Amino acid sequence: MAAAVDVQAAASHHSHKVADLLRTPKSHSDSSSDSSDLVLPPSPSSSPSLSPASSPSPSSSSSSSIVTKSGHRSESRLSMPFRKMARHFGDTRRRTGTCLISSTSPRVLATTSSRDGGGRGVKSGARSLRSRGQLSPGAPYLSLTYEDIKSLKSDWLTDNNIAFWEEWLEREVLPKYPQARIILLRPSMTFLLMKEPDMRQIRSALPDFSRVTHIFLPINDARNVAQAEGGSHWSLLLVSAIDGVAFHYDSLGGANYSEARLATQKMSEILGRPLRFLNLEDSPQQENGSDCGVFVCILMRHLLVKRLLSANAREKVSMSMANKLIDSHGGRKEMLKIIESLRKEGERRRS
Repeated sequence: MAAAVDVQAAASHHSHKVADLLRTPKSHSDSSSDSSDLVLPPSPSSSPSLSPASSPSPSSSSSSSIVTKSGHRSESRLSMPFRKMARHFGDTRRRTGTCLISSTSPRVLATTSSRDGGGRGVKSGARSLRSRGQLSPGAPYLSLTYEDIKSLKSDWLTDNNIAFWEEWLEREVLPKYPQARIILLRPSMTFLLMKEPDMRQIRSALPDFSRVTHIFLPINDARNVAQAEGGSHWSLLLVSAIDGVAFHYDSLGGANYSEARLATQKMSEILGRPLRFLNLEDSPQQENGSDCGVFVCILMRHLLVKRLLSANAREKVSMSMANKLIDSHGGRKEMLKIIESLRKEGERRRS
């Protein structure tokens, strides 16, 4: 059985069953899954990442609560685009103007497009597809526009940027660990999960969580489902289904505290078990108003590759990101490099 997570130590040590879930990757030579990691220690002399058996940080660095309790924090908010949220619904039809990379690679749109989706787009799009029996989490596709790429250079990340990163991790990293049962939930599906009051209405759109060990959820603070663009901040929620714990990483203090608690409550409903919510207050903090989405992407890969997939059997894995720095500029450059590489590969295959 998976070891239980102690309330006092959960912020820094996360015990989970590894032996029958994860195996040695097929190859360690692929640098794309690891690269420079972009998670740095405050001192150049220390290691760039924590080992699975790292010493715990003080338990005071996190706040713990049960998801049945309510909590609200008032934060000043800017305005951030939350675009094209209904794009990722498993429709595998080819689109005109799309540069196909391959059947196993994310796609990069080669033409500009107008903004579409938004909060309302998620709900109306889901209902439309559901009525035709097409709503499914399988066989996903993703297109990026020039607008998404422009945002990635120096602006707020769109939900499409984050969805692209998740799909890239799924296709380049997770296949090396065939026994891993980890889900990277798309921002659009996380938003739908948080805003739909009746979970029965969206179960067909969600993945099968019955044998899943961990779920990554990008959290956005958009609240108005009728607003095409909304929200001001991204954070990351990591749910350990086998331990009954949800870890929240927020690069702007507690800005997404209430949203992350709501997502935890919804996941508790879906999983059919209580989840303990831990807001990790020692998470790396951004130094500007535009890097929250980049922090989510870098943290997601680090926690996935360095903590969960690299863990050995019966080890306690530290889930704390205390005393770590995020190279957000390097993260943007790497993501743009990946996109450009895929675009060139698509052009090569088309020629």
